[in-house]
Amino acid sequence: MKTSKAGVLLVNLGSPDAPTRKAIKRYLRQFLSDKRIIDIPAWIWWPILNSIVLPFRSIYLSKMYSSIWRKEGSPLMIYSKNQRDALAAMLNLPVEIGMNYGNPSIKSSIDKLMLQGINRLIVLPLYPQFSSATVASVWDSLYKVFKNYKSLPNICFIRDYADHPAYINALKICINRSFKKHGKPDLLLISYHGIPKRLVNEGDDYFQRCLDTTNALVKELKLKENQFTLAFQSRFGYEPWLTPYIDKIIQTLPAKGIKYIHVISPGFSCDCLETLEELDSRNRNDFIKAGGQRFEYIPALNAENTHIDMMCQLIDKFL
Repeated sequence: MKTSKAGVLLVNLGSPDAPTRKAIKRYLRQFLSDKRIIDIPAWIWWPILNSIVLPFRSIYLSKMYSSIWRKEGSPLMIYSKNQRDALAAMLNLPVEIGMNYGNPSIKSSIDKLMLQGINRLIVLPLYPQFSSATVASVWDSLYKVFKNYKSLPNICFIRDYADHPAYINALKICINRSFKKHGKPDLLLISYHGIPKRLVNEGDDYFQRCLDTTNALVKELKLKENQFTLAFQSRFGYEPWLTPYIDKIIQTLPAKGIKYIHVISPGFSCDCLETLEELDSRNRNDFIKAGGQRFEYIPALNAENTHIDMMCQLIDKFL
């Protein structure tokens, strides 16, 4: 009987290779060509993408990425590599990180694992709350990779972990640490990446999974209804997205007497453009301009020990 050998693939969204217009255009072209992201017919979308979106948005995003870029690369890639290394050491198994867009690709990471002789592949998309635009897109990518393989490993796919006790506990620890260090705020703002409302109406349970995380978290924190609020960020395009929008909420809080807030975004497993530039920079500035006095951003779980332990718990049941 063939000995079972497992390998783990962590998957995240991805990042440009550099904060340059050329690298960002290459990354955006792949990202915005995914039918799970933009489901407009190609004959309509491609001319818009290439003649309008890529040229202008790459200029805008280049400035944003440059503001958070580090000597070692993008924060998302730095933290992803730290997660990979910590998890591999804890599990004593081959672990690779694959990006759905950009490098290292899911294909290159699967190829590395297969060359090590694995016959069971455990796939953990690092999106705590399922969405067709994220987790289902990872599933699509797996199919594209393996359709050219003559032999397949057993595949264990972790759909999401929105209300897993270890995930909620890891968030709770980070929030309480922030409260202890900076003092308890007037309000905890819990922000998630938005998606078009249309997707939810078509059956995507992302909104419900965000509610599941929020409800479990505030229960553990023992917060009252007036001590937290939920919001959505990072909308793109012109169709309605999930509300309330964080940039709108931020500007109204000081007038309501809420002058000190802490902000956390539980949907991001790594700090990245949307957390560091959007939340911790732009939204912070908007809050202060509107009359707010103190704004504390609570970092993503990144490579925290509690986060790595949670990943181990998710993976252990497949070993």
